[in-house]
Amino acid sequence: MTAPPYLDSVLGALAYPTRRQLLHLLAGRRPSSATALAAEVTVSRQAVVQHLGVLERSHLVTARRSGREVLFTVRTEPLLAAASWMTHLAESWDERLRLLKEQAEADPGGERPAP
Repeated sequence: MTAPPYLDSVLGALAYPTRRQLLHLLAGRRPSSATALAAEVTVSRQAVVQHLGVLERSHLVTARRSGREVLFTVRTEPLLAAASWMTHLAESWDERLRLLKEQAEADPGGERPAP
């Protein structure tokens, strides 16, 4: 399985706790403005706008204008694709480690053949 093309931007966006907090807030409600979200976090409205911009460029949120406000909504598809890729990667490593363990246990004396 190859990594989704936007995986780096998704992981980069999720690297900041404030962005994760904004996603969490948006996931539990209907579309919200930057002003409404700023009332619930410890950063300024301008910082929230900047973080939402990063989330939007990473395809983690969508923005739509409603009158004078811009409302943001979470997009789950990129998160699900990233999670699926990471699960596949973890399974691949688990299989590699299982094979390595089998190899190590097959030679209980720990002796290696001469080169």
